[in-house]
Amino acid sequence: MNAPKKIRLHQADKKLQLCFADREYLLSAEYLRVHSPSAEVRGHGADDGILVSGKLHVGISNITAAGRYALQIVFDDGHDSGIYTWNYLRELAEQKTTKWQAYLQQLQDAGLYRNPDEKAIRFVD
Repeated sequence: MNAPKKIRLHQADKKLQLCFADREYLLSAEYLRVHSPSAEVRGHGADDGILVSGKLHVGISNITAAGRYALQIVFDDGHDSGIYTWNYLRELAEQKTTKWQAYLQQLQDAGLYRNPDEKAIRFVD
């Protein structure tokens, strides 16, 4: 996969702009954070991953090149172990709608929220 021609961090909007030769994409820091390719998020095996919640307000504090094949994104919540390859970034961009809807459904099914200040209240009879 070819690297983007331009990468721009919009810190105020908490978005990452990726300009590939054929198309531009804008990905939110929250979306990138909850889909981190790190072992911490994805796990080491097929079913080891965790569902990341409460990242509505997360931002990106730094981005560095990881060789010629990827970016290392440092989030302002301290998460910094994900290496986002060009292929994975393109996949996240092209499948954003599907992946985001699946993530929202997983949150709902688990009783979790995007906003870290929201909590579920269980009423007991």
